[in-house]
Amino acid sequence: MINTGEILETIHMIEKENLDIRTITMGISLLDCSGDDVDKVCSDIYNKITTKARDLVKVGQDIESEYGIPIINKRISVTPISLIGRNFSSDDFVKVAKTLDKAAKEVGVNFIGGYSALVHKGFTNSEINLIKSIPEALASTNLVCSSVNVGTTKAGINMDAVKLMGDIIKQTADLTKDADGFGCAKLVVFANAVEDNPFMAGAFHGVGEAECVINVGVSGPGVVKCALEKVKDGDFETLSETIKKTAFKITRMGQLVAKEASKRLGVPYGIVDLSLAPTPAIGDSVAYILEEMGLEQCGAHGTTAALALLNDAVKKGGVFASSYVGGLSGAFIPVSEDAGMIDAVTKGSLSLEKLEAMTCVCSVGLDMIVIPGDTPASTISAIIADEAAIGMINCKTTAVRVIPAPGKEVGDVVEFGGLLGTGPVMKVSSLSSEKFISRGGRIPAPIHSLKN
Repeated sequence: MINTGEILETIHMIEKENLDIRTITMGISLLDCSGDDVDKVCSDIYNKITTKARDLVKVGQDIESEYGIPIINKRISVTPISLIGRNFSSDDFVKVAKTLDKAAKEVGVNFIGGYSALVHKGFTNSEINLIKSIPEALASTNLVCSSVNVGTTKAGINMDAVKLMGDIIKQTADLTKDADGFGCAKLVVFANAVEDNPFMAGAFHGVGEAECVINVGVSGPGVVKCALEKVKDGDFETLSETIKKTAFKITRMGQLVAKEASKRLGVPYGIVDLSLAPTPAIGDSVAYILEEMGLEQCGAHGTTAALALLNDAVKKGGVFASSYVGGLSGAFIPVSEDAGMIDAVTKGSLSLEKLEAMTCVCSVGLDMIVIPGDTPASTISAIIADEAAIGMINCKTTAVRVIPAPGKEVGDVVEFGGLLGTGPVMKVSSLSSEKFISRGGRIPAPIHSLKN
């Protein structure tokens, strides 16, 4: 039973410390829309989404008004589209993408995720065609988000898919070059992707999920930082306990919103995702939390240890506060979306290599990182391979969302606006990975995957 009093004590956090519900995401199964006729499939998809989600935005707004809790985004995730189109060509899949975009605009959501393919062990013809359609699909839509899962701990890493995604990211950047490669901000490459992620761009509704569910993603980096300001001289146990108690309060609020939305929409409650999701707003930064622990700036030696403590304490506090925890649940470190990360990169304190080390202990990976537009596709593929290896070996979700901004060089700045923020262009290694990426095949699963 939710104790509303526990939620009310967080109101000052909302007013002063940037606490919000980052997203209510409705997951919708489209498996019953699959078929061979693209026009019928599109019609069925549009009708189902606009029926199931017709009240999603209104319910979110009503909860905001009644409880005084900001709900920043209302979103939809759908079954990976590669599973819906039997024998579809790439042009057919683009038509589906435009249908998803139209449906999302009709119901008024911020984004729709699930233009996705799961190819961690190999490709079907449909998956190949969907992946090849991604650049045009993202360039010709506004709200559609795409993801591709290229590896798992159980299957290893599909390096053919890794190589292909380097090319796809470059093509997407080129087709959206008038917006500094913005299409790539709607595209993420995963290892160990989860089926109930409410956050974009990687959300999709997994085949193990119910017909329709409500998943909620919380936020609150500013709240955690303010809590740590009160224990400046505390030891690491004190820091951990403070974060745990704060995460508990944040998650209780998320659970309240999830259950209210579920009841009002007549849709089962799925999970609360505990992830600390930053914004470009000053004070609402994961980097600032790490600096509050005693680091001169994010990127200093000790940053990975501080992030590990934060991630673990958030999970421990949040799990106790919610009936069902899922999604990614950790601490996000998207560079362009975090004011402290932006500052650290701009001042040279934080490098791509340090960010990669940090992804070993947090969710999710190298996220919203702008790199020079002339970065070779093979280098992008190698960055993906490194992150996938971290996920595979550590049995965790990792991801890459990089934007090779056309015409931009190290030191330039790209303005995305809104929650996507400002991206300083980061340096990548000039050393070639071409021969390594060209080998193809699959990196075998690690020995500890054999648990049956």
